Order: sequence, then structure tokens, then C-alpha cells
Amino acid sequence: MKKNPEKLSRIGLLANFDKPSSGAVIREAAERIVSAGRVVAAEIQTAKMAGLKCDTFADTSALARASDLLLVFGGDGTMLRVVGESNGSGTPILGVNMGRLGFLTALSSKDIASGLEKLWRNDFVIESRPMMEAAGQCEGRPIRMSALNDIVISRGAVSRLIELDVSVNDQELTRYRGDGLIVSTPTGSTAYSLSAGGPIVSPGAEVFVITPICPHALSNRTVIISLDCVVSVKLLSKEMETIISADGQIKASLSAGDTVVIRRCRRAARLLYPGETSFFEAVRQKLHWRGSYV
Repeated sequence: MKKNPEKLSRIGLLANFDKPSSGAVIREAAERIVSAGRVVAAEIQTAKMAGLKCDTFADTSALARASDLLLVFGGDGTMLRVVGESNGSGTPILGVNMGRLGFLTALSSKDIASGLEKLWRNDFVIESRPMMEAAGQCEGRPIRMSALNDIVISRGAVSRLIELDVSVNDQELTRYRGDGLIVSTPTGSTAYSLSAGGPIVSPGAEVFVITPICPHALSNRTVIISLDCVVSVKLLSKEMETIISADGQIKASLSAGDTVVIRRCRRAARLLYPGETSFFEAVRQKLHWRGSYV
């Protein structure tokens, strides 16, 4: 059993509002939390969806500040939203998968009872996952954004190549021509970067992954750099719709000459996992890999 300094007395509940069927699972979790002598709190819309009578909070940030743990019901998209909206509170987050792959979630909905029992026995680990931030001038306006998974610069609706000049620590890397570019954390290596041909990276690796999206040059490949590096991306294409997004949320449009600087964020996400946790076991299960027959 792992000994943890965290005291999990007040549990905050949040859910994906597009999945009203998760109401029964949320109610079960709330009942088990109360029966264990803990206090339940919830984001107000989550409380309404599940019919909970508990302390409610108007937004994720307020709930995070008032809770010892955030219990999130949804998929990876919901987890990313909660990480972004918790505003660096440092409150650990435990995900209950109500979606499909769910690389960021630790429990399936059917494992609520056993997962919570491990928490009450103080049998859990909390992983600190590095985040990234991007800043720059976009169409004359300053932008700043943060992400747990990735920052993506990509073309708009028109199927034409965009051209991006990329430097690392003020040293020219290359000029990419293609559909765009993904800069991901180790956590984000199993998201968009993976579908674009990037590698799977262990969460503990201190690296960024730079992955081109459908590059025109076959020689363009993923580049792995240190988390301490600073990546500078300049848009060269003119009159081409180009957007920048953080964790799948569109943040701004770019014009020719705009430069975005991407670096490690001072904040980190704290993800909680009940019991023993194995990233490689999760990869095998979620990607349906098989072990040796020997």
C-alpha cells in the first residue's frame, strides 16, 4: 500500500453534460463517498444532471479550490477541459471513463466501487504531468494558451499546404510544408500526435514531440526534444486560413509572419490513479495490443 500525504475529505464531482446517461454512475459515486464519511460537492450543472443534493459551485475553478479531489466523469476531452478550467489549483484529478479510449482516465464506470475503496485505504498514486504553453502575436493581437496534450498549428477548411518555419532554442530546425504541425507533451503523445504517426512516449519522459501533419516531404519525421527547449513556429504562407489550437480548442487565427513560441508551462496537471498503475498496461489494453505467446 502506498502512503500518501493527501487527505481526501471533500470530493468534487464534474461530468460531461453531453452524456446525461452518466447520471446513475454519478449518483452511485456520491452515495459511496457519503457512506465513507466524506463530503460531496459538485459543479452546479453536474448536480442538476444527477439529481444531487450537495454543495454546488458555479464553475470548475471554484470547485477545484474547494475540493481535495476532482472526480471527473467523461472521456479525455472532459479531462482536458477540467485541467484547463481548474486554473492551476493543484487539486488532483481522477477520471472515470464514460467515453471510448480514455487514456487520461483511470477508472471505468463499472469500477467505481473498487476504485473508491482504494482511495479510502490511501492506496493511490498521483502523477504530475507536465503542461505546455504558447504565446505570440496573432493578427496583431497577443495570445497566450496552455495545454496538457498538445498545441497544434494547422490549415483551415481549404485543402492547400501551409508552410511553417520551425526553430528550437533559436536554432533553425526545418521548414515544414503540409497540413500543419503538432507539438505535444508525453501525455499528448497518445492523442493527435499518435494518429499523425508520432511515437508513444512514457509520461515520465522529459521531452516534447514535434510531429508534422501530412508533410509534403517524405523526409520530414517526428523530432523529440527536451522539455527545457523552446520551440518557435513562424507562419510563412500568405492568404491561407491557419489556426492554432490548444488541447483541441481553437484559440486564434494566424496570418503570414505571425510567430508562436511554445515552451514548458510552470503549471502541471496532477492525475490520480487508484492502486497500482502501469502506463504500458494501459497502452496494451486501449490499443488492443497482445503480449508474447511464449
